[in-house]
Amino acid sequence: MNDTPDIHLFSYGTLQQEGVQLSSFGRRLNGSPDAMPGFKKSMIEITDPDVIRASGSNFHPIVMPSDNQSDEVDGTVFEITAKELAAADAYEVSDYKRIEVRLTSGINAWVYVKA
Repeated sequence: MNDTPDIHLFSYGTLQQEGVQLSSFGRRLNGSPDAMPGFKKSMIEITDPDVIRASGSNFHPIVMPSDNQSDEVDGTVFEITAKELAAADAYEVSDYKRIEVRLTSGINAWVYVKA
């Protein structure tokens, strides 16, 4: 797999935590603030013990499309490798699915939303 960090991943939740990054990717990710327009955030309860251990919480944020286009979700856009994207897929539980969105900055990024 490609080891060049040329994939954008947007996180509004636990993937922004240093402990989750270290356990999932083996490094701290480089990122910058951004936002995802047209979505709203709520919370769900996670039951996967590995995810709870990595994040320190069984309640995690989740986003879904909003009827109000002025809604937006703040977070961080990271540059990751294809291998790290696969690790992020493994970290996320089945309540989430990965889609591509255009962020406020104009960057296209992968993000995990309500499945």
